[in-house]
Amino acid sequence: MTEETGDDLREHSRRTTTVARISGVDLPREKRVEVALTYIFGIGRTRADETLAATGVNPDTRVKDLTEDELVALRSHIEASYRVEGDLRREVQADIRRKIEIGCYQGLRHRRHLPVHGQRTKTNARTRKGPKRTVAGKKKAK
Repeated sequence: MTEETGDDLREHSRRTTTVARISGVDLPREKRVEVALTYIFGIGRTRADETLAATGVNPDTRVKDLTEDELVALRSHIEASYRVEGDLRREVQADIRRKIEIGCYQGLRHRRHLPVHGQRTKTNARTRKGPKRTVAGKKKAK
């Protein structure tokens, strides 16, 4: 066994052999770290870039090629800097419940399952309103 092969084996064992897991999310192994971090609820491209810059990890690295040290650095930075996943989901739901309870306009829109941010509802808004319910007797009389 040559010395070069031994270095390769050490390098390979230093890389993650198990699933890369951050904040309870399994990151896809074949994707670049920059994209894989966006699989975590609460982290988009901007926060992913900020995290990678702060930890010094190359954005072009594939998740499967991350070392254990890099994973630990990413994990600790995300947990220290951002609210993500379960905490963020609970916070958003609590905000919606609070608006419904105080009876503000946005709360009323949430309660009626209508768009909240001023979108039109005469046409469109089918996702929020659900499947179309036909109203009887709506045809024009001659």
